[in-house]
Amino acid sequence: MRVLVVEDDPALGRALCETLQAAGMLAEHCADGQQAAFLGATEGYDAAVLDLGLPGLDGVGVLRHWREQQAAFPVLVLTARGRWSDKLQAFEAGADDYLTKPFLHDEVVLRLRVLRRRAWGRPDAQLRAGALALDTTSQRFTLDGRTLALTAQEHRILAHLMHRQGAVVSRAELAEHVYARDTDPDSNTLDVLVGRIRRKLGRPLVHTERGRGWRLAAEDDGAED
Repeated sequence: MRVLVVEDDPALGRALCETLQAAGMLAEHCADGQQAAFLGATEGYDAAVLDLGLPGLDGVGVLRHWREQQAAFPVLVLTARGRWSDKLQAFEAGADDYLTKPFLHDEVVLRLRVLRRRAWGRPDAQLRAGALALDTTSQRFTLDGRTLALTAQEHRILAHLMHRQGAVVSRAELAEHVYARDTDPDSNTLDVLVGRIRRKLGRPLVHTERGRGWRLAAEDDGAED
């Protein structure tokens, strides 16, 4: 899960990113409204945490720009502004959830996970693909009921494929959700990671679609492994 954290307080921005990273997400920090507007409209984020009081362009302006540019990822507004008029303005601009400061960092993690499930049309807390299951609350993978040990990058890859189950996920899309912005991984890094995931699964769940990418499916329907 790739998250853009838009917060002009450097210490809070770093702390939020550290919390999200510890929860298995890929978090990127931005402190300026104009830059946030550009990033959200051009990068492939799964969600955003957005403060309203920002330099350059306020949070409501950022939200409006994102929605005008067809950026559909869910947005959690995180702000000290608790008046009803501020909440109404944020929701009318396109916010999906609203949390006032002070707050618990773990609540931010929980709300983002719920927003992502809803965005992908998967309201259940547990996702399944045959014997493989992902508890989206604890972010724990199990296979045949036993915990599946994965590295952070392997977890992000498999979680993204799980949320997109049945769909072909391109190399570019998968890279966006595994590596931070401006990171340029080796050309075969994803192949190596997918290969390691397949070995840990020990069954044909992750299929190769030649020239297109990968697809996670519980049944082998003729795709190349």
